[in-house]
Amino acid sequence: MLNSLLAYGWASSPGRLAIAGAVTIGFALLARALRGVDRSGMLAGGTTCFLLFAGAGSSAFATLAALFLLTWVATRFGYRRKQDLGVAERGDGRGAWQVLANLAVASLCSVAFSVTGNRAWLLATVAGLAEAATDTVASEIGQTRGQTVLITTWKPVAAGTDGGITITGTIAGLVAGVLIALVAAEGGMIPRAQFWIPAAAGFVGMLADSVLGATLQRRGWMSNEAVNFLGTLTAAALAYSVVLLRVG
Repeated sequence: MLNSLLAYGWASSPGRLAIAGAVTIGFALLARALRGVDRSGMLAGGTTCFLLFAGAGSSAFATLAALFLLTWVATRFGYRRKQDLGVAERGDGRGAWQVLANLAVASLCSVAFSVTGNRAWLLATVAGLAEAATDTVASEIGQTRGQTVLITTWKPVAAGTDGGITITGTIAGLVAGVLIALVAAEGGMIPRAQFWIPAAAGFVGMLADSVLGATLQRRGWMSNEAVNFLGTLTAAALAYSVVLLRVG
């Protein structure tokens, strides 16, 4: 049944499913060993990794690995200062809900490609990953560099404030999103000429994330995980729509 579900995906045979499973287990254990995720995050990350690899192949896994590396480095950048400010990530890594908030949309888009064979879903997959990189790197770098302002009012706020952005963090996030798109393009997951689509969509998704953080999250109407999920969903939907409009 799984083979038929992944008819258009990379892992359309039992052998490839086994490869995807083996790589996923290794990656999940490595992420846990590096304290990028806690135990629940390891399980959630393993599930999303398997869906990405099984659906879109090794290039999708390479893109996910690049995302993990970028966010892992950014999280540890200026860690002592983040601890002093009270905004540092937990020492045991991200939990399941945090992982799913950032990766669920991309993994589901990969499954959609596997079922339909529509390559627009691959652009949406990369856009979701690009947004996760853009938002996380922008937040982690911004907390240690530059003046933080609220995106809706441009008034100075404390570092780590929901909806707060910095120029340095925003630039760093944009670079991270572009790198994610380039990894996917160089791996053959998406056309090189279209790498700008997920990169731009990821940046827009990050801005949407910040606006939601400054409004709904600050009022307690939405959790951080829900905001992150909607940010990746915005990016994926935008990339998919751009492809449809260009084709149409």
